Amino acid sequence: MSDWSKEEMINEKKPEGWERKVLEDLAFASIKEQRRSRRWGIFFKLLGFGYLFLLIGLMMSSNDVIKAKTGKHTALIDVQGVIASDAEASADYVVTGLRTAFEDKNTVGVILRINSPGGSPVQSGYINDEIKRLKAKYPDIPFYAVISDVGASGAYYVAAAADKIYADKASIVGSIGVRMDSFGFVDAMRTIGVERRLLTAGEHKALMDPFLPEDPISKEHLQEMLDQIHQQFIDVVRAGRGDRLKDDPDLFTGLIWTGEEAMKLGLVDELGSASYVAREIIKEDNLVDFTKKQDVWKRLSDRLGAGFAKALLTGVRGDAFSLN
Repeated sequence: MSDWSKEEMINEKKPEGWERKVLEDLAFASIKEQRRSRRWGIFFKLLGFGYLFLLIGLMMSSNDVIKAKTGKHTALIDVQGVIASDAEASADYVVTGLRTAFEDKNTVGVILRINSPGGSPVQSGYINDEIKRLKAKYPDIPFYAVISDVGASGAYYVAAAADKIYADKASIVGSIGVRMDSFGFVDAMRTIGVERRLLTAGEHKALMDPFLPEDPISKEHLQEMLDQIHQQFIDVVRAGRGDRLKDDPDLFTGLIWTGEEAMKLGLVDELGSASYVAREIIKEDNLVDFTKKQDVWKRLSDRLGAGFAKALLTGVRGDAFSLN
């Protein structure tokens, strides 16, 4: 039998339109598989979002809700990180925690636990002033500052208002000074052939512009401002520490010391942790956290780069004083 006749016999056995049916079956199978994959995709996305919202809820409940205040307790407020208006250690957050702690009828003592390199002199000043006001309003409630890893510059500015300052022997303490940062790109611009074109109204409006040569008059003016803020810092420390400070020429030069050495200089009263102060000094080891935290959404947005962008812009412009 020829190959042609065999092919005709095979074709005769197949129903008419079988190719179309096969294609339809394949198409429907593909659609079913896509629908199944889509349903599972939606399921896992919903599961992921549910987990995310649960996690956020737990973060909010753990960070924003003060622990149950049953009976007498020692109030604890944390100052963590850079002290700035848009940070977790802003004056608004710290002061809110302090007020709530002092106003609580079961508070027998307040501890400000510090782990900060410093920051804004304005924010630090706000906190220092509020501590002094609360101490005067609630004279029977002792107030102590405890430095953990770092309590330097603006953070020490805050601690200076405490009745006593405690630290670990290895804590970093001091840095009583003021700084202002900027950059100079004049030579780099000249090298690559870039011309700076700037219009201002006001003779010194462009002071500290990193793309212009340094102006001696502007530099002198800014140095006077730094010296004035530095003197304010010194006055606050002297008022808070009094005759506990030793007469050391390096005390207000911006140097830092360990907690052990800081105690010899009168910057720290004793060595000890927050739990030690609560248990042995205040005599109430029931610690209740009154720290007010940032909104969780703000923290998430900051981590996505908003905070970094602002810090970068400030650093390039050099228009911010800092105690750090």
